[in-house]
Amino acid sequence: MFGQVIGQQEVQERLMQMIGEGRLPHAIMLCGPQGVGKLALAVGFAKTLLSQGGETSMFGEPIESPMLQKLEHPDLHFTFPTIKLPSMGSDHKPVSDDFIGEWRELVKASPYFAMNDWMEQMGGENQQAIITAGESDALIRKLSLKSSMGGYKVSIIWLPERMNQDCANKMLKLLEEPPSQTIFLMVCEEPDKLLETIRSRVQRIDVRRIATDDIREALVSRRGIDEDTALRVSRMANGSWLKALQLLSADSENELFLDLFQQLMRLAYQRNVKELKTWSQTMADMGRERQKRFLQYFLRLVRENFMYNFRQEELCYMTQREEDFAKNFARFINEANVLPISDLVTRAIRDIGQNANGKIVFFDLALQMIVLLIQK
Repeated sequence: MFGQVIGQQEVQERLMQMIGEGRLPHAIMLCGPQGVGKLALAVGFAKTLLSQGGETSMFGEPIESPMLQKLEHPDLHFTFPTIKLPSMGSDHKPVSDDFIGEWRELVKASPYFAMNDWMEQMGGENQQAIITAGESDALIRKLSLKSSMGGYKVSIIWLPERMNQDCANKMLKLLEEPPSQTIFLMVCEEPDKLLETIRSRVQRIDVRRIATDDIREALVSRRGIDEDTALRVSRMANGSWLKALQLLSADSENELFLDLFQQLMRLAYQRNVKELKTWSQTMADMGRERQKRFLQYFLRLVRENFMYNFRQEELCYMTQREEDFAKNFARFINEANVLPISDLVTRAIRDIGQNANGKIVFFDLALQMIVLLIQK
């Protein structure tokens, strides 16, 4: 059931122990950074729960039914952020069922993916995906029905922190008075954005970064990568299987982000305000999800250059191009400015997430970098 999970043996054992000891809470929240396997764990655990009482192998292990293999089991419900497509009517409120085919296709291919992959799958990369109140209404209707197979009903909620206020309030009521034989499995990356009352009604399990050896082993056994390459990629992946896959595919977006990062730093150093304004417009023309991905990349490079500046190469995880740039640039990231720069970028991520004007956010960031780069 957990065949797609990379590592995370400790979490798997903890989940199975809950079943074995008959101490299964009605709501579990798997928390951790992107790419560590939270969704893979949730899907594997849901399949295990829905296979209880079914066919077993000669070793006594539950056999995954064809419905579960296709993620079409009638008692397995998925909730995830959605967008409104131009083809939808003005009165239509998007819900997960509108995109369930695309969702199943993506999860079956690999339960390791990021929001930008999901946005591309839905066909709306330039929008912000949320979970609406209409979604909670639909889920309440589904879970009010009896189990089709006479066992558990399982609700997997991917990124519950993207629920809007109305949806969060309705979900809270559902968690306070859960339907019979219903298990909620939340997959969360930013739990602090959830209502405290929701967090208090779930059992939280922190999913740590995947061990480097587990990623290396999976790259060799599942991807046929040679040992040397697998070792290098597993170190750079920093505990994320998703990052490891991106590194293998020579992610063109990261190449673009490096070019934009280099351009910003050079223009800021030159105090070229006119060209910085043009750079800000380029960033503003990107979709918000891509803007946030660039800012996350920005944060990573700041950290790597800071470590490189202090000759901590063994703690640096950069591509060759990134390291070539760091040889001359790293000295500008020091003890005086590393935290202010990180705070500046973190604030920009928050502002973009709150639908602030992108051109203003990035122009402000660019202007402040002029001052921060000269601090020593």
